Amino acid sequence: MIAARTLIAAIILVLVLRLRGLGLPHDRTSWQRFAIQASINSVLPFTLIAWAERTVDAGLAAILNSTTPIFTFLITIAITRHEPATLRKFFGVIAGMAGICLIIGVEALSGLGRELMAQLAIILATVSYAGAAIFGRNFKDLDPMMPAAGSMVCGAAMLIPLSLLIDRPWGLAPSTSSLMALLALAAFSTALAFCIFFRLVRTLGSVGTTAQAYLRVPIGVAIGAYFLSESLGDTAWIGLICVVAGVAAMTVPKRKVQASAIPLPGTYGR
Repeated sequence: MIAARTLIAAIILVLVLRLRGLGLPHDRTSWQRFAIQASINSVLPFTLIAWAERTVDAGLAAILNSTTPIFTFLITIAITRHEPATLRKFFGVIAGMAGICLIIGVEALSGLGRELMAQLAIILATVSYAGAAIFGRNFKDLDPMMPAAGSMVCGAAMLIPLSLLIDRPWGLAPSTSSLMALLALAAFSTALAFCIFFRLVRTLGSVGTTAQAYLRVPIGVAIGAYFLSESLGDTAWIGLICVVAGVAAMTVPKRKVQASAIPLPGTYGR
């Protein structure tokens, strides 16, 4: 599934680039960076999460999978220091994580440690996502669709041989609905999402971009409430407010203080 998702996304992005009159770079350095980006932003985390969620409860998996902004923040302040690690961003990290726990329910944490290896796999995947958001700064001079397409091409080149060796897909018989779901996943949740990702890395920075991880749970809960008539508890609403506040703290830019228009003494007529 991951190999097919990546391959379809790569084909879509390369075709759209051609229609736009653009092409992928040909230099070796760019493709090395595409390969690294593919490894840490799709190949490794997609595989780890798919394997781990076979045994980890959905609620706990969602909490663990939402910790990417925390690791992005920690890597930024401890290693790369490529953008200011402000108290406002720190507040956003804590508020968002608290909101996720309230929305899903703190009881979801009761399974922590039960499937330790699978849970560590999800955490490793979130660390990988954090590294990808920071490494993605290397493509700031490219059209956002180019690193998205290049990383997908490299990801497909890595995943397809592994899939043929391990999964033997010629023996599978997926239903039509499964194939349509795969196509939607590749087109919208991969191809389009990665274009938006590289655009946000350029405009919001690494920590701000990974703040979207906090939005996955409340959006999913809201969809369930609207389409499936699922009810939300009081703590879920409080958690939603915390998530929105946390994301806003990490993404909304500060207002620039304008210089006073009142002239200083002795400056009249100058």
